Amino acid sequence: MILYTIQEINSILNGELIGATTHKISGPEHLEKATENQISFIGNKKYVHLWKKSKASAAIVSENIEVEAIENKVIIKVKDADLAMAKLLEVFTPNLPEFEDNIHPTAVIEPTAKIGLNCKIGANCYIGKNVELGDNVQLFPNVVIFDASKIGDRTVIWSGTVIRERSIVGSDCIFHSNVSIGADGFGYRPREDGKGLLKVPHIGNVIIGNNVEIGANSSVDRAKFSATIIGDGCKIDNLVQIAHNCVLGRSCIMAGSSGLAGSVTLGDGVIIGGASSIKDHVTIGSGAVVGGGSGVMNDIPAGKTVVGYPATDARDTFRQWVAVKKLGKGKK
Repeated sequence: MILYTIQEINSILNGELIGATTHKISGPEHLEKATENQISFIGNKKYVHLWKKSKASAAIVSENIEVEAIENKVIIKVKDADLAMAKLLEVFTPNLPEFEDNIHPTAVIEPTAKIGLNCKIGANCYIGKNVELGDNVQLFPNVVIFDASKIGDRTVIWSGTVIRERSIVGSDCIFHSNVSIGADGFGYRPREDGKGLLKVPHIGNVIIGNNVEIGANSSVDRAKFSATIIGDGCKIDNLVQIAHNCVLGRSCIMAGSSGLAGSVTLGDGVIIGGASSIKDHVTIGSGAVVGGGSGVMNDIPAGKTVVGYPATDARDTFRQWVAVKKLGKGKK
């Protein structure tokens, strides 16, 4: 275990030290669970009351929050405690599981596949025909990459992930366990004879940019034709569905259990709250925010925040909710 002095911690955070402590820091922890060799953080005023009882010897505190100085405990004032803690977590992040062999003997790699320098391929992986892996790609056990797909440099793909044929993935991406990339889109039409449903072929692919992270058990379906596109820097949570022919701009965020129906377009920096659903062929402008649990039925202008089901302007919706609540308190 590596221990850090408060001075070493602050050299990373570049904050304002208030107080002193003889304790060294072994890692971060919540205020109520921390020991004397741990550091915590306070980014919201509602947690200030926990500081006095906490055993943590140090706390990272946002500069707009007042916290009492305590003997042998240190406060590190920073502009944003959440961002500072994120920076500190990088220091304490454990190493990834190690590969004993760069390419495990049980991995199956087709002869036409091209494997870049210093790639690591775990047990029972399958690399299909004409697949291209960039340099320093890591595939953990039981990853499947089908024919003619391309994976960029330094991308990390965790166990159980399946990347279907012709998919293109950029550099520095992270796909967590059981991600599905490039499965058929969901398309059916009634048969002309009225007997059942006709499956619509999806012959397009998926194109994913650089620095994209996709959470466990999420799916990105391939296009009917052309491509489903995920822009650079997008962050996708667990259990997210992105349907065929969707196009996401740069640095979009989709929280858990949210979903896009077919041919949805998101501009840059769009935020989709958890458990939200977006109707097919809707366009959401850059910088717009969809509140958690909302249902978007129509286009949303850039910069707009919407909530509710169906989703409407957040301010209008909140006023309606307040009015309804007041009605409920009327005389019986």
